[in-house]
Amino acid sequence: MNLGPEVTTAGIEEASRAVDPVFRDSPQFVCEPISARLDVITVLKVETINPIRSFKGRGADYLLTRLGEAAGSLVCASAGNFGQGMAYAARRRGLRLTVFAATNANPLKVERMRALGAEVVQEGDDFDAAKAAARDHSEATGGTFIEDGLLGPIAEGAGTIAVELIRLPDPIDAVFVPLGNGSLINGIGTWLRHASPRTRVVAVVAAGAPAMEISWREGRPVATESIDTIADGIAVRVPVAEALGIMRSTVDEVVTVTDDEILASMGMLFGDAGLVVEPAGAAGLAGIAQRRSEWTGKRVATPLCGGNLTAEQVAAWLRPEPKKEKTAGR
Repeated sequence: MNLGPEVTTAGIEEASRAVDPVFRDSPQFVCEPISARLDVITVLKVETINPIRSFKGRGADYLLTRLGEAAGSLVCASAGNFGQGMAYAARRRGLRLTVFAATNANPLKVERMRALGAEVVQEGDDFDAAKAAARDHSEATGGTFIEDGLLGPIAEGAGTIAVELIRLPDPIDAVFVPLGNGSLINGIGTWLRHASPRTRVVAVVAAGAPAMEISWREGRPVATESIDTIADGIAVRVPVAEALGIMRSTVDEVVTVTDDEILASMGMLFGDAGLVVEPAGAAGLAGIAQRRSEWTGKRVATPLCGGNLTAEQVAAWLRPEPKKEKTAGR
């Protein structure tokens, strides 16, 4: 079966019923402490409370539903979360999966992919190098190569997040979405353009992995020579051209946040919401914090799209942001 990059509202609507229930209807609420801190009504969509601790199970499960018996032996590349989603969905269907990950991939994510039944091959210095190796492997073995960011059903599965968000009683003025290969932003943006066109869609990239922002600004895919960010889940060096093309109609703005801003948002989420969120998952909140003066008093949402941290990362990174003390007038 040849599934293309097109993302449709019909596909998202079908996915909202077809995706494994363990990934659907995740918690979504206004976090009052963060809202007070930022002066922005901040809606958190928590995608970390499921068997793989990330949203990636939505798209992976829907893709394999669409592929059906044509799936065969599967090959993909992942920084860790998409590979877990694919492994979970493949195991459910009795399918063989090989995941290529970088040699420096998060060891917790690698361990979890293997625990879920995937064969994991670590090759290359970063995600895009691992993806090139995965593509070569699929061609050599005849496996079905699955590329996150390229296949429409993956984005349609991710778009079910937006279906759930707009069920909230109050309208959302903007959604800040971490931007990796584009599946999440294109799924969410496609549904919001259809069901809530007043909602502004803002993509957020890490300053140390700016390829998607540069490509968005220049209107063409632009690869960078290297990446340098703690946000491994959105550390893209070589953009997917098809995803960028779709972003022209799904995204209003792309903003860049630093690792320090991401760490501050992880601390906010830990201290104010009691949530353990990995750097890529907190990038959306970092974008809201950076642009809070533009959204004062408005209702702004962000998906917390992953929570896979090693014990060492938890110890090093999760330091609650201090409360701001009010000074008495003089």
